[in-house]
Amino acid sequence: MRLSRYLLPTLKETPAEAQIVSHRLMLRAGMIRQEAAGIYAWLPLGLQVLRKIERIVREEMQRAGALELLMPTLQLADLWRESGRYDAYGPEMLRIRDRNERELLYGPTNEEMVTEIFRANVRSYRDLPMNLYHVQWKFRDEQRPRFGVLRGREFLMKDAYSFDLDEAAARRSYQRMFVAYLRMFSRMGLTAIPMRAETGPIGGDLSHEFIVLADTGESDVYCDRQLLELPVPDDQVDYEGDLAALIAPWTQPYAATEDVHDAERFEREVAAERRLHTRGIEVGQIFYFGTKYAEPMKALITGPDGVERPIHGGSYGVGVSRLVGAIIEACHDERGIVWPDAVAPFQVGLINLQQGNLDTDAACETLYARLTQAGIEVLYDDTGARAGGKFATMDLIGLPWQLAVGPRELKHGQVELKRRATDERSVLTLDDAMAALLDARPRRD
Repeated sequence: MRLSRYLLPTLKETPAEAQIVSHRLMLRAGMIRQEAAGIYAWLPLGLQVLRKIERIVREEMQRAGALELLMPTLQLADLWRESGRYDAYGPEMLRIRDRNERELLYGPTNEEMVTEIFRANVRSYRDLPMNLYHVQWKFRDEQRPRFGVLRGREFLMKDAYSFDLDEAAARRSYQRMFVAYLRMFSRMGLTAIPMRAETGPIGGDLSHEFIVLADTGESDVYCDRQLLELPVPDDQVDYEGDLAALIAPWTQPYAATEDVHDAERFEREVAAERRLHTRGIEVGQIFYFGTKYAEPMKALITGPDGVERPIHGGSYGVGVSRLVGAIIEACHDERGIVWPDAVAPFQVGLINLQQGNLDTDAACETLYARLTQAGIEVLYDDTGARAGGKFATMDLIGLPWQLAVGPRELKHGQVELKRRATDERSVLTLDDAMAALLDARPRRD
């Protein structure tokens, strides 16, 4: 993509309304534009990151055996009355009426609707286990939307729902999602710690929040530092096998959000040098809620004994748009964003240091064509801006690599390659620079 043809409205000054790093940088980098309180338009650079995150989410959900569908954003109020949640949910739910005076709501979550879909189409235990998910925009009318995409009113969410014959099978489905989430966040360059959490309006007695540690997080968290060093399951994990051994190292050490924190237990179980008390950003949460929705909504399944019984369910959410902000909170420096390779909007920023110079123009065109043909995503700054401004823009938007082409190095057939995360710079021939970028391409797990 040529920057001269791209919409990238970067800002030099920090907008007054932005209180935290991710909000400031997303506005300054031209990723989003606020259209109303807590509601944002995603501009091309931001949307590209959002799509990268979606792809990783989908790949890990499918790897774990989930099936994708797409449910509507508007839901009938009667479905929520069946479950008993319509009046209990609170003012965060946007309630509306259509022209025929039918009561609708803009879905904040989809437990009722997916249960209705399941009960209408599945009858036998032979069809289980089943996990249905979608990636969909949702709305919750936050009283105080702030912190940019970390606490907005409209947000993109991956929500999945498992259906099983009994509690033992449902807990195995819960374990599959637990492992899938560990892999999902790790692939995005994040260390996300699973912590026991309150179930809230979803219900049930088992829940874990996946927390990215950050000073700007919305809640206090307490954990054993050894959780920061655990290896994440690799892409050979057997989701049909016993996952308990993989999960145990993540659930045995102490880790809790402030809602369920036990100070005495924390001090008793965790040595002083390993105690970590900080703040965190929730990027996902998983729930086992048993028959909470199946019983009132009569979602029944016939077991091997021929007897009908309510299905056991779980739900599993990932804040896809929230993850963009969380990644920036974890990956930035004083100059701007530092994207992990897997979610970067482009892999390389190609910088023509003297636009209009016949030699640099020709070299950049050659590199741009070769990079593009090799499948490397490149943003080519072919504008007439000064070199200092071009470097500042590339540092701000945080692409993993910067390839600078200037007349001085080009006289010797060389260009400068910079790694954004480390500031390491190398002066290489065009061929060697190409080879280095090909070697550095992110691997698709």
